[in-house]
Amino acid sequence: MSVPTLCVLGLGYIGLPTAALFASPQRTVIGVDINPHVVDLINLGQVHIIEPDLDRLVRSAVSHGYLRATTRPEPADAFLIAVPTPFLENREPDLSYIEAACRAIAPVLKKHDLVILESTSPVGTTELLVKWLASVRPDLTFPTTHQQASDIRIAHCPERVLPGHVLRELVSNDRIIGGMTDACSAAAVRLYQQFVEGQCIVTDTRTAEMCKLTENSFRDVNIAFANELSMICAQLKIDTWELIRLANHHPRVNILQPGPGVGGHCIAVDPWFIVSKTPDLALLIRTARLVNDSKPQWVIQQVKVAVANLLFKHPGLRAHNVRIACYGLAFKADIDDLRESPALGIARQLANELGITLLLVEPNIDALPDDLTGHSLTDVACAWDSAHIHVLLVGHREFRSMSARHSNGVVIDAAGVLAN
Repeated sequence: MSVPTLCVLGLGYIGLPTAALFASPQRTVIGVDINPHVVDLINLGQVHIIEPDLDRLVRSAVSHGYLRATTRPEPADAFLIAVPTPFLENREPDLSYIEAACRAIAPVLKKHDLVILESTSPVGTTELLVKWLASVRPDLTFPTTHQQASDIRIAHCPERVLPGHVLRELVSNDRIIGGMTDACSAAAVRLYQQFVEGQCIVTDTRTAEMCKLTENSFRDVNIAFANELSMICAQLKIDTWELIRLANHHPRVNILQPGPGVGGHCIAVDPWFIVSKTPDLALLIRTARLVNDSKPQWVIQQVKVAVANLLFKHPGLRAHNVRIACYGLAFKADIDDLRESPALGIARQLANELGITLLLVEPNIDALPDDLTGHSLTDVACAWDSAHIHVLLVGHREFRSMSARHSNGVVIDAAGVLAN
């Protein structure tokens, strides 16, 4: 049975595509975001993020009256929470956005409503969600106390999509659905089956929470191996990418590609959610995080060595006149997302510590972050022709035709751009 009205809280990289997909077959969707600018843009049929085909889908849903945005939740039949879950300075998870979303929807809940937490969360967060809701609405019953007979159905269903392919993967990927009861799971499955073509696989809530964390921690551990290998190879004067290519000819070896670190809102964050719950046991997961977090500093050190060598070879050149170009600021190739980006962090630290104006090449953005506005956002050709040192940080498609043979400068390829 189709859910008449859906309310999606958080209109970011997951919430907005999900809301648009639900609305596209003529279903009523209310999108909620605390940013008035985002709300205004969406109500004009525009988007604030780059994702293939999202602008077309949102424009169509808004123009036909099936999707609208607001800053406050309204009554609906199902509520989907897709707000951020960053971590605090001590790497403890920050659940304040989820709690705020719960307290915002609580006043408009009614019997038989469904609440799904999509935000990636530490194990046990969905149970906290119930406590927050129950504290505001003691007149309603919840699965923790009334099981199958509860007034409100609760489930956890983490997103598991790749930026740049979000719309396709939201439809085609399998979904892990952890309902607090069988009735909760069944209600969530019915909701997602309205547009998901992949399997809806049912489990318990804690396993669903842990599943997303496990997927991203698995990736993080494997990337850490590649990143550590790249630093070892540099010291031993071995071509990392050639080595990995050869090793991957083994039928049971599939080493990932190293980079300048690990970024984004998932892989760089989610492993810490496991560590926070089991700090004495998550030794490998913690170490992988530390390895990947250390890689940007290693890249920065390579740049500083290159600057020192350049000044030694050219005594007339002054440090403040050295031109350094950084290629890529996003956290991965061919997207505009700068969140938790190691490339952006490297550029910021180089700017602060070297005291020079950087040439920054990021073809997916129109303006630099505020703390880099004194630097130059330029194109590939300008940077490649004029810089003394080229720091390749992200494998954007615009960079893949570059060749070190055609540059007079020093090339530091932290992303394997020239190896492809």
